[in-house]
Amino acid sequence: MTFQESGRNTMRVSDFDFDLPEELIALRPARPRDAARMLVIGPETNALDDRGVRDLPSFLKPGDLLVFNDTKVIPARLSGRRRRGEAQARVEVMLHMRAGPAEPAGGGAGRRFSLSGPSLDAAISAAGETPLPPYIARKRAADAADEADYQTLHAAEPGAVAAPTAGLHFTPELMAALDARGVGTVRLTLHVGAGTFLPVTADDTDDHKMHAEWGEMTAAEADAINAARAGGGRIVAVGTTSLRLLESAADEQGVLHPFAGETRIFITPGYRFRATDMLMTNFHLPKSTLFMLVSALR
Repeated sequence: MTFQESGRNTMRVSDFDFDLPEELIALRPARPRDAARMLVIGPETNALDDRGVRDLPSFLKPGDLLVFNDTKVIPARLSGRRRRGEAQARVEVMLHMRAGPAEPAGGGAGRRFSLSGPSLDAAISAAGETPLPPYIARKRAADAADEADYQTLHAAEPGAVAAPTAGLHFTPELMAALDARGVGTVRLTLHVGAGTFLPVTADDTDDHKMHAEWGEMTAAEADAINAARAGGGRIVAVGTTSLRLLESAADEQGVLHPFAGETRIFITPGYRFRATDMLMTNFHLPKSTLFMLVSALR
C-alpha cells in the first residue's frame, strides 16, 4: 500500500510570515501544566474563544478520541573537546536519529560510537543534555528542571530530540476529567527530529525539502482509531506530530493501517485531511512547516 507523502499546493512561504515579539515567547512552562491558556477556533464557526487547557473536556463529547505521541526526549546534545596534537577545539554533537545499535546519527557522517545497546544509552544519558528549542536555547541554558519539564505525561519511547509540545499541557487531573467525559485515548510514536526546527528557506513551499521522522502505529492502535471513527467519535490529534503520523498511515478513504517507518509528509493549505477531525497544538513560529500545517485546518 502506498501512503501519501505530500499534501502540498505551491504557495509563497512569505504568506506564512507574521510578527512575533520575542518577549511573548515563554521560557518556562505554566504551573500546573494545565493552567496554560487555550485559544479555541470553531469547528462550527470561525469565532475565537479564549479559554484554558482545563476547559478542554467541555469541547469534546463521549466517544471522541485523543491521539497522543508517546515519544520520549533523550539528552541528545553532547559537548566535548577534539584534540589533535597540541590543538584543541570545543565540539558539539546533536543526535537526531538512531541509525543502528551503535549508530545514533549526529556529528560527522560515518562515525560510530564505541558502545552499543543499553550501554550506549546509559552513556548518552550520563553525558548528554536536554536539547531546548533554538528560540529558548538562545535566551537561556538548559538546566535540571528541563529534564522533567520537557517530557510529556505520556512519554514512554526514547528517541526524540524535541518534545511533542502539545502533550506537555496534560496532567493526571485533566486526564481524569477527560475519562469522566467519556473521551478515549490512544498513544502512537513519532520521534521528533531536529529538522522540526529548520527554517523554510525556499521562496515557494513546493521547493522545500521536508525532513523525515520515524514513526510507528500498531495494528491495535489503528483498529482503535478506526473503531472510534466508525462509532461517530471525532479523532483529535494532540500535536502536529500525532497528526502527521495519522495522515501518513491513512488510505484514501481515511482508514488507518499499521505503519512503521519514516514519514516526510508536508501539509499546507489545500490538503484534504483523511484521518484527523480536530487538532490541539501549541503556538508555532512564522514561516515554519508547523504553522503551514495548522493553516491547512480551516
